[in-house]
Amino acid sequence: MAVPAPPGKTISGRSAVRGAVGFLVIMELGSGMLQGWYPVLLAAIGEEFGVGAAQLNWVSAAYMLATVVCVPILAKLGDRYGHKKLLLISTALVALGSIVVAIAPSYELFLVGRALQAPLAAFLPLEFAIVRDRDEKSAGRSIGKLVGALTFGAALGALGSGLLFGALGDLRAVLWMPAIFLLICVPVVAFLVPETTVRAAGKTDWLGASLLGIGLLAALAGISNASTWGWANPITWVAILGGIALLVVWVMVEKRVAHPLIDIALLTKGGIGLPIIIAFLFGAQLFGGQTASSVYVLSDPDAVGFGLGFTAAMVGVISLAAALSAFLASIVGDRVAGRIGAKGAIVLGGVLVAGSYLAFISAPTVVAVFVGSMVMGGLGNGLLISVLPTIVVRRAPADSVGIASALYNTSRTAAGAVAGAVFALVMGSFLMTVVGTGDSTVTTTSFGGYVAVWSICAAIGVAIAVLALFLRVPAPVAETPLPVPAATADPVLEGETA
Repeated sequence: MAVPAPPGKTISGRSAVRGAVGFLVIMELGSGMLQGWYPVLLAAIGEEFGVGAAQLNWVSAAYMLATVVCVPILAKLGDRYGHKKLLLISTALVALGSIVVAIAPSYELFLVGRALQAPLAAFLPLEFAIVRDRDEKSAGRSIGKLVGALTFGAALGALGSGLLFGALGDLRAVLWMPAIFLLICVPVVAFLVPETTVRAAGKTDWLGASLLGIGLLAALAGISNASTWGWANPITWVAILGGIALLVVWVMVEKRVAHPLIDIALLTKGGIGLPIIIAFLFGAQLFGGQTASSVYVLSDPDAVGFGLGFTAAMVGVISLAAALSAFLASIVGDRVAGRIGAKGAIVLGGVLVAGSYLAFISAPTVVAVFVGSMVMGGLGNGLLISVLPTIVVRRAPADSVGIASALYNTSRTAAGAVAGAVFALVMGSFLMTVVGTGDSTVTTTSFGGYVAVWSICAAIGVAIAVLALFLRVPAPVAETPLPVPAATADPVLEGETA
């Protein structure tokens, strides 16, 4: 049962709401930049700490696996004690992790820092709860801005870290940039972000949180490391099956406790389960397809018989264009949904995604078609990342917005791990031998492997469009004027429209 927050300071007026959203958008832009900051620096990180390619996988894995443990817990605590409070704690933890990453004397401590950065993934769920609490009518528009800033920030981070490292040649200086930004964000959250007004009643379900976190951690660790450990390795299947078993136990426990971490009925009967399934599919094509497409455009057609032979800088520019199209689509997603309905917007997003991969397959050697297809896919992804979480946020009870949003985000994280393993297995099934310089030979993925991945992603786009037809979309929220204290009423603000 929802309970009101303790009395305290309130912020009223649409200008205050917009100001709060503006601060959060800047935070998400920086959050995206931080997420895109490290992949470009992997080679330099390996050289700095003397580790090889296999060990470098843990730069992303340590962060990703830690997120599945901490995000649901932080989001639920936000529902219980206040979303601003937990956003402040999360920001401080990410700042600490970023400092550890920047000063780490060893690779092991570097990975500890990456794990400490995991609360970064809790920013969005907590922010979603804040924007819905401030103004439910404009929540969809605000969510579009937040996820758009995150998407565009990731592309800027990848581009910016590469350019900065190229200019400075000092890895430690480049690693300090995220730490400085997060340290600035701590007082911004403390003094400029409003607190939510609804609290979840009851005790925190620590048993449920432990079972969910450890179950997800084990299953995703087994899946994401399968290519390294080997699919025939018993450790891989012990991790995967053990994790699944814990998740089954978690469901049984959640059905019996008075105040569960996640109300299972919310997933099965509350209209949130299907959007989360669609989010999982969306994440699978997003994370799986991007890697294959980027490797393809980097491939030299003179050497392997396919590819576009682009330089890394050219790929960065194209990726930035795709990210910009996703950003633009995300900020207008709420308006698109207002015109053709949320179902129609998701169907359109799925069709655009499917069409982009089909275009890859039909004209893989035409640069203009390939670039246009990436932009088309960006538009489709932008609609999906804007409209899907809006449905989740609006269908969630007022005291469960944080945990519902966390489930949405966690499903995409899980999709990234699964897609990475599955697509690596698919591409590993299509190998060919290429003669290099002299008599040397190189084994690499053939063109058929890329076609297989793109075909799967196109099928996922179609599946998203079909599943969207079965969504239960909440009715639009009637607009009500925000209160303005009589003593400070401003005639201009009173006549302002959202």
